[in-house]
Amino acid sequence: MSGDSRIKLMSEGNISKSLFKFGIPMIAAMLVNALYNVIDAYFVSGLGTSAMAAVFVAFPISLIFSGVGLTFGSGGGSYISRLLGAGNKNEASKVASTALLSCIFISIIIAILFLIFLSDILVFMGATETILPYAKSYAIIFIIASIVSAFNVSMGNLAVSQGASVISLVSIFTGAILNVILCPVFIYALNLGVKGSAIATLVAQSVTALIYIWYIFSDKSYVKISISNFSLKKEIYSQIFKIGVSMLILQLLTTISMGLINMAASDYGDSAVAAMGIVTRVVSLGTYVVFGYMKGFQPMAGYNYGAKNYTRLREAIKVSLKWTTGFCAIWTIVMFVFSRVIVSMFSSNLEVIDIANRALRANNIMFITFGFQFVYSTLFLAIGKAKAGGILNMARQGIFFIPVILILPQIIGLNGVIYTQTIADLFATILTGVLALSIRKQINTLINMDKLRI
Repeated sequence: MSGDSRIKLMSEGNISKSLFKFGIPMIAAMLVNALYNVIDAYFVSGLGTSAMAAVFVAFPISLIFSGVGLTFGSGGGSYISRLLGAGNKNEASKVASTALLSCIFISIIIAILFLIFLSDILVFMGATETILPYAKSYAIIFIIASIVSAFNVSMGNLAVSQGASVISLVSIFTGAILNVILCPVFIYALNLGVKGSAIATLVAQSVTALIYIWYIFSDKSYVKISISNFSLKKEIYSQIFKIGVSMLILQLLTTISMGLINMAASDYGDSAVAAMGIVTRVVSLGTYVVFGYMKGFQPMAGYNYGAKNYTRLREAIKVSLKWTTGFCAIWTIVMFVFSRVIVSMFSSNLEVIDIANRALRANNIMFITFGFQFVYSTLFLAIGKAKAGGILNMARQGIFFIPVILILPQIIGLNGVIYTQTIADLFATILTGVLALSIRKQINTLINMDKLRI
């Protein structure tokens, strides 16, 4: 699909079909991305409980790099969608170039700092004495892979902002297939152990990056990314950070929350750490489906808000709420019915299975509200309302999660670790409802004002 065709689809196409066209490729891309983590867990599980727990302990590091990618990709992408809606293609090209090159530079700096303080970071993330050697072996290579991953996250968001969701699907899908093939080869055939999983991730992410680089230099991209378009303009960075910083804070809070839950679980042994890691990976499959759909919704919302087509924006919100809530309801039922079967795929340790089974069910009690939460957090960011969007983004994994994980395990032990996410989701849903009522009134007012002018 050409750039002009994508713009036409956002502005004139049937809303349900347009959201489907943008959303399905991104759902597939995000789902494949989640499978990266599930596949790693599956293959590493054959190395024992401590090795599997090591991968889970190191995983939050990648969220920092994802946060950098989202800061520049989502922040830049939101601005690009609004610029394209206003017909300003040249400025959109400058924003894309500035965002991507800045992302690369910042990621390299963070990687150097992480490698210097690696042991301390892993201990904070919940590594015990038995887990730490495996975690260090894995994390050194994984950090290098995460630099490439940050580029991919940023570029994927910048591509989606102009409606080019298919390129993200192709690049991520290709990388995922490679990861599936290479993981068992490096871990078992080449006898590299847990380090082999990290090497497989590095190779797969690098191939994904090469596809994005081809896209940048081809005529497929509607906006033009180049060094010559890089700019240090205050306005560009202001608009990027206005939206993007909340995404970085979200990832930082998620990293901290995962570290805290690992630390809380470590009081009950490596089995508890491994069990909570399994649950995180499984639940991510559901959350990433919603994330993927929202990546298709975001440019549609941003474009039509920028074009002052508020009626179309309202309809896109309604359709998105219906689809995401329906999916979350089906997901919840499946998780409750098949929870023990699912977690048993990752471990034969009965203690791990028992804890993971209870935690998976607990994590899905409030999952039916996840689509509702994320539709509105994405909407606020897409239309440039950074404060409300940032608060909603930080609510689920930060504002509510962190106090609960610090307090609840002290009161009810391991059950406190297991039910933390459920309670955080309850509070996040209430907050979303309050802000949702406010933005709905604002959009309805804008629509009525347009009707009066006509």
